Amino acid sequence: MGRRENALRLVAADPQARALGLLPGLAFADARARVPHMRVENEDEAADRALMENLLSWCDRYTPVLAEDPPDGALLEISGSAHLFGGEKALRDDLVARLARMGFTAHTAIAGTTRAARALGRFRPSGTIVPCGAERDHVANLPVEALEAGERIAVALRRAGLKTIADLTTRPRKPLAARFGEELTLGLAQTLGEIDRPLIPRRPPPDFSAQCRFADPVGLAGDIDLALSGLARELCETLGREDRGGRAFEVSFFRADGAVRRIEVLSGQPLRDPKILMRLIAMRLDALSDPLDPGFGFDMIRIAVPDADAAAAIQPGLEGEKGGERSVIELVDRLAARFGTETVKRFVARGSHLPERAALAVPSLAAKPSPWPDSKTRPPRPLFLLSPAEAIEVVAEIPDGPPRRFRWRGGLYNTAHVEGPERIAPEWWRARRDTATRDYFRVEDEEGHRFWLFRYGLYDREAGPVRWFMQGLFP
Repeated sequence: MGRRENALRLVAADPQARALGLLPGLAFADARARVPHMRVENEDEAADRALMENLLSWCDRYTPVLAEDPPDGALLEISGSAHLFGGEKALRDDLVARLARMGFTAHTAIAGTTRAARALGRFRPSGTIVPCGAERDHVANLPVEALEAGERIAVALRRAGLKTIADLTTRPRKPLAARFGEELTLGLAQTLGEIDRPLIPRRPPPDFSAQCRFADPVGLAGDIDLALSGLARELCETLGREDRGGRAFEVSFFRADGAVRRIEVLSGQPLRDPKILMRLIAMRLDALSDPLDPGFGFDMIRIAVPDADAAAAIQPGLEGEKGGERSVIELVDRLAARFGTETVKRFVARGSHLPERAALAVPSLAAKPSPWPDSKTRPPRPLFLLSPAEAIEVVAEIPDGPPRRFRWRGGLYNTAHVEGPERIAPEWWRARRDTATRDYFRVEDEEGHRFWLFRYGLYDREAGPVRWFMQGLFP
């Protein structure tokens, strides 16, 4: 029971209630008058929505191309996956049987267009399978309500003597569109199988995937590892034949009770090595805060690559050693799988010359690495920066000259070598208090320590006092 059109109405009914004439949409007062002792539950929209989301995730075992069909249906594109189940009938029987074991009654129909399948599933006995191109014959005897053009149009059609879809097919389309609207004729053409509307999947289908179904659900760790190893090998072989690799892998575990658990495994490079992939999956499973629970067992496991990248073959050294960059990427992958992608970070370049704004720390596997500006076109900068820069006392021979001696953290340093200045103008387009010019110097003292410091402000050319700061240290 829920509120519809400013009145309490029935929003759903079980088969026993429907047999008594208690149909969805009936006013609650009228329903109570017909059956005084009926059992009523208040509508819980959030719970219904969550249940529908879980069922849609569960249907992903049959095809990755599926969409919600409000208010209580699902549309599955099975043309590319029916053969995996032994045909359309076998797929339908498997789906209906599994839902029945979970306590659901499913009304199904298979047709060439989504509109025809929806009409047959809702207005015909369940289980209809329409041969290719035979939609017109199968929907001919359906009532005009199957077009779902609205109650007002359905009543008008019946008053005009048009009670079934067959009655409409004998009429010219232009007069129908002029009287009842183009939406009616468009829906009629889709229901008859003349045209189809594209199915927009709730989740983009993966570029590559490998899945394994089990006759009997598996729950032992050894069986799950064996299945994952086979899937990783199959998937990586497919990627290798296409010269592709994956930076993100989605591992889906479908439980026998309908629950679906998905984990994501990320890589810093296009990956297609099954051994490395299995190692990352195992580390990711071990690091889960909510451990994987097989329940009564998994009846299907899938590994998918949502978006594959080009991956050229890697030439190892003469002694089989890996390149240093590749080893670092593999280390980052292992750390991210163990401690989480948000924990391991890397720096990406930003559009600013100011040192404190020139780089931004992001999760190491969140996005593809972006190239840094060519270091040959600018003076070298230290890896270690002080945040914030620390004030120092400086002695210079002339006001605008380089530092000859400076005091920092209580120590006195005499300059032996100086490079600079590197002048950085303030970012005038930003609302900041940092509005003075900076002159950076690379300084080496008499003991060989190297510093990066700057003068903040220009004598006689910028307002405010001129100060010196220590920005960073060179190794």
